[in-house]
Amino acid sequence: MNARRLLFTLGALALTQSGPAFAQGTAFRDDFDTLDAGRWYVSDGWSNGAHQNCTWSTDQTKAVGGQLKVGFAPVPKGDRQYRCGEIQTRTAYGYGTYETRMKTPSGSGLNAAFFTYIGPQQSKPHDEIDFEVLLRNTAQVDTTTFVKGKSGDGTTGGGQSHTLPGPSDADFITYAFTWEPGSIRFYIDGALVRTMDDPKTIPTNPQRIFFSLWGSDTLTDWMGSFTPVTAPIALEVDWVAFTPLGESCAFDGSILCQN
Repeated sequence: MNARRLLFTLGALALTQSGPAFAQGTAFRDDFDTLDAGRWYVSDGWSNGAHQNCTWSTDQTKAVGGQLKVGFAPVPKGDRQYRCGEIQTRTAYGYGTYETRMKTPSGSGLNAAFFTYIGPQQSKPHDEIDFEVLLRNTAQVDTTTFVKGKSGDGTTGGGQSHTLPGPSDADFITYAFTWEPGSIRFYIDGALVRTMDDPKTIPTNPQRIFFSLWGSDTLTDWMGSFTPVTAPIALEVDWVAFTPLGESCAFDGSILCQN
């Protein structure tokens, strides 16, 4: 896993991070009626390393019918056989609650992710908080954190797998986490599935919000053997929201509205 994330840092876009480490950012909810270029940057023209069998492409990320579509298509670009989609916020966000409702495709060797990340490209340590659905098994989602480029041992900060309420490719599921100075709590469809409170596993740097869908021919132990994709597929995102720490119940359906 650490090697995979090291490769990720080599391909991330070098957008400038500004502001103090404690800046939390302003609350928002995006329903993707349009793709707000002031909020989002779409990755284009590179990949994250030799392990990735697709090239990030702007034509694989678009707002359609009130949803964000993050695609994967059998159309060559550069030296890769496939095109894939990745989107990130232009702003880094700090402590608070991060929520999204999304539906994945399926397919071995593919990864659909909702996560936050900051790293050396922004003159910061590599910090990260993840939901990742490895699409060889759409009945599960993995949660992970990275602090200064290091994950925990699998019981504190490393990846844990969680059973989803239904297959992620069958219907939309809400994923959320609340990040505080001393803890991170992960939720699936409003149910608390994991609490992390070991200081070594809690990031301290504001991070950008990402969605991505990508494939690999080589990371078979983790993602499974890649099954060739013969027609375009997409991760579908209904909405995404951020609520800074200390604010409450900003919209119906938020975990902050639960008693």
